Amino acid sequence: MKRLMNSICVGLAFVCVGLGAIGVVLPFVPATPFLLLATVLFAKGSERFHKWFISTAFYQKHIVQVVKNKTMTYKSKITTLVMLGVIFIIGFLLCPVWYGRVVIVCVALGHFYYFVFRIKTSTES
Repeated sequence: MKRLMNSICVGLAFVCVGLGAIGVVLPFVPATPFLLLATVLFAKGSERFHKWFISTAFYQKHIVQVVKNKTMTYKSKITTLVMLGVIFIIGFLLCPVWYGRVVIVCVALGHFYYFVFRIKTSTES
């Protein structure tokens, strides 16, 4: 069972890396959240893949700043917050029960608080 979960984590991590790569090229898709999720999934799924991923130039360029310094560029922050907003709005509208909507609103507020007040905005691009 553990081997299956590790394989699923690694597979999802590669999907997130792909989405992050798309996010680097397309301005309306955020790269940072997908790459952060890929980092977590690689760490959970495979030590070898995790070491490989954190040694790549892609990781060094787009994620190290966020992980080490808890800073993001203004553009990255705005893109991330817009995408999170869209995702939470879709979830809110599709949720059929009121208490599910309350949970979605609480989680959304937590995410927005964290990105706005806890992650600093850097001036370098």
